Amino acid sequence: MKQKILIIIAILFVFTTGCTTPLKDKNNKMVIYEPTGQRLTKNILCQPQNKEIRETYIKNGIQVDKLPTCDNFRVTTGGYEGLWASFFIKPLAYFVIKIGNIIGNYGVGLIIVSLLIRFIMVPFTKKTAIQSENMKKAKPEIERLEKKYKDAKNKDDMMKKSQELIMIYKKHEINPVYSCLFGIIQLPLIFAFLEAINRIPAIFEDHFLTMQLGTTPYIGLKQGNIIYIITVILIMVLTYYSFKLSNTAYGEEQQKQMKMFMPIMIILITTASFGLPTAIGIYWITSSVVTVAQNLLVKKDRGE
Repeated sequence: MKQKILIIIAILFVFTTGCTTPLKDKNNKMVIYEPTGQRLTKNILCQPQNKEIRETYIKNGIQVDKLPTCDNFRVTTGGYEGLWASFFIKPLAYFVIKIGNIIGNYGVGLIIVSLLIRFIMVPFTKKTAIQSENMKKAKPEIERLEKKYKDAKNKDDMMKKSQELIMIYKKHEINPVYSCLFGIIQLPLIFAFLEAINRIPAIFEDHFLTMQLGTTPYIGLKQGNIIYIITVILIMVLTYYSFKLSNTAYGEEQQKQMKMFMPIMIILITTASFGLPTAIGIYWITSSVVTVAQNLLVKKDRGE
């Protein structure tokens, strides 16, 4: 229950503090840039360089000439816009731009920033991975406990079950909060990257391995570039493998639930990836590869 509450709080935080405003036309319809399938953002932070995108903004009343060029973007650009934008979106966009300028590609800059963030998060993600391994060791005892109190219905028996479960957790150094810690951190990061990408034209206009970072895989495939499907396949495979690694830590009943839940989540994530900018797919793939690698290293260190 605590895990669900924390995740709900994280989701509410993201949706109630987000600052991206969609660009709308005279008919109050969201403006979609057809060549990429991207929903354009009204409150971009710097000037677009692509002629067609620039004209689209001007046509819909945005004075792009008054904005700084993306090379001159600073964390303070646009003034204070609230906690979410000023302390999450803008710093993230700034580092992607700066590293991208040094490397010469914003896609590579996005990957490097993703890796740096994951490096900073190692203390948290390692604890999550260790908790998962501890849960695997405690799994037989938890399953015996479930069988022991299988028919328990009265309050006294349920209280005894809870007390014995707490003792198992203490024995194996399990803290249930840590099991969802990474998920709580990951959610705001995904939305922060999405907003940074949508608000910085230099990022969504750039290309990486022939893929435009702002183009959705769906549009990219329609245009005949099959490399876009590789990002979707990688997202699907890595998501499946991540779920599979964590599923072995659960008890028998929870595993049954996860087996029903996992295909639905994989389908939802894979389907969503078709309609999101390719840059988000790159972030997800980078983050997932690090997560899987770290989990495998923890397993190896613990002699499994």
